[in-house]
Amino acid sequence: MATGVGGSFGRYEGKRVLVTGAASGIGQAVARRLAAEGGTVACIDLDEDGARATAEGIVAAGGTATPYPCNVADEGSVQAAVDAVLADQGGLDVVCNVAGIGGMARSHEETLDQWNRMLAVNLTGTFLVCRATIPALLESGGVIVNTASTAGLMGHPWSAAYCASKGGVVQLTRALAYEYRPSPMRVVAVSPGGVETPIMNAFAAVPEGENWKMLKKAMTERGFCEPDDVATCYAYVASDEAHYMTGSIVTYDGGIIV
Repeated sequence: MATGVGGSFGRYEGKRVLVTGAASGIGQAVARRLAAEGGTVACIDLDEDGARATAEGIVAAGGTATPYPCNVADEGSVQAAVDAVLADQGGLDVVCNVAGIGGMARSHEETLDQWNRMLAVNLTGTFLVCRATIPALLESGGVIVNTASTAGLMGHPWSAAYCASKGGVVQLTRALAYEYRPSPMRVVAVSPGGVETPIMNAFAAVPEGENWKMLKKAMTERGFCEPDDVATCYAYVASDEAHYMTGSIVTYDGGIIV
């Protein structure tokens, strides 16, 4: 039985797992956690060196992982990566869509390029990975765990593009869960709040002249959590223990959404 963060578990023994955004932050923590619980993990990321480092770290710890380069915003790149994973693993049981980007701008100053990039990575990328992996997950009765955000459930200032992209992930998750409810496949999402990850740097620069206190409703007295903390939530909702859970949007945010 593999040893996971916070205890000894074996929930992913024999499970074939794909994690996007695995080079850092939440994606890296999820890849490590599911591998620690026995999963065979495909570490997907645009950052090839980062994905390789994550996979090598998992292997060094006694787990099984392989890196794959992928730009989730590119249809051809996603299909090539998924095809390679399926060829190597023989199927899929768990897909965790964690890859994402962030940023702040006054909405009237937001460029179309910035808007399009945010939606391309966060929303379209999630859709493309879902679309490419659903046939394998229908065959295995597997699960998709998408990554939403508190920004997909409430308004954040200077974050119209990010809020729109994560709100889209929430509704994509619900739509897929409903569409495929008659099948054994499940679709859920985790909505983290403040997490100490590299993406937080993109939200650190409040536009000049604006009042940072507008961000207070998106904060909690509990402060930020760590990626490993959030990974425990993914590890539960993607496991067979959560077999009755589909269409759920699970907040992990220290009480921001109450």
